[in-house]
Amino acid sequence: MTTVLTLLVLPGLIWAVIRLGGWERGPLVQLFAFTPYVAAWAWLPAVVALATRRWTIGAVAVVAAIGLAVAVAPRAFPARDRGPQQGVKLTVMTSNMLFGRADPAAIVKLVSERDVDVLAVQEFTTEGRQALAAAGLGALLPYSSLADEPEADGSGVYSRFPVTDAGARRNGGGFMQAYATVHTPGASAVVVESAHPIAPYAQSILGQWRADLRAQPHADASGTPRILLGDFNSTLDHTPMRQLIAHGYRDAADATGKGLAGTWGPYDGKPLPPVTIDHVLVDERLGVREASVHAIPRSDHRSIVAELMLPAAAR
Repeated sequence: MTTVLTLLVLPGLIWAVIRLGGWERGPLVQLFAFTPYVAAWAWLPAVVALATRRWTIGAVAVVAAIGLAVAVAPRAFPARDRGPQQGVKLTVMTSNMLFGRADPAAIVKLVSERDVDVLAVQEFTTEGRQALAAAGLGALLPYSSLADEPEADGSGVYSRFPVTDAGARRNGGGFMQAYATVHTPGASAVVVESAHPIAPYAQSILGQWRADLRAQPHADASGTPRILLGDFNSTLDHTPMRQLIAHGYRDAADATGKGLAGTWGPYDGKPLPPVTIDHVLVDERLGVREASVHAIPRSDHRSIVAELMLPAAAR
């Protein structure tokens, strides 16, 4: 029994050490997307060890479980600091359209029901753009910055309010990232960008994955506030993602206690649990009031809708 418990405790202990140290490398990068599930499982050998009076093993197991809980559990509770809660409301949404095949009517319905002001889309094809137009998106969000391309490369930003400085850039992984400055009536302008770093699908691509995350624009306290939203192909258990957030952002779902809601998966019917790789990153000068996750038919990603607060425009 002691040997079995030791073998059960070691993976959680090693996982906790690597997670807390930010040392995930190689094949561990993909595995670390599932850290919340490991954090929950880590309590099982701890309970069994203590129940069977294996005190040393139990103590080690509890330390490992607590270490993982410290890293993961705060996402399930609203943060004390969610930024300014007064100002002008702006509701944003991100949706990966899975090669443009996501149900356009469902996206437009969600935009309408949730009174979305800004929509960012990824894997945005010409067919997807046409389908959203036919579903009536233009009547709700008439302003845009669109960079539709074949397959998964395209990106777009739609807005209820006028935009300036619209454009798109191609990141190192090959994906377009549309952006625009949104001018909300009565509020300070914000720069919105639809983010889509490359996925860490193979060890040979990990360097580019990290580079794409490093290249995401940082929030500049002396410049226009920014909102980055999209498919980051990273969870909060990936060091490069946490480093990006540390450059002046807060994660909207994490700030509102929704940070454990899965946004991607299951994958083509494979029995793997969902992971949280889509995010709304909000400049710390802005406030976060609420966030929610919504399934979209014919997409393997769920959409995130976040209600934000912008500073009132200076008079």
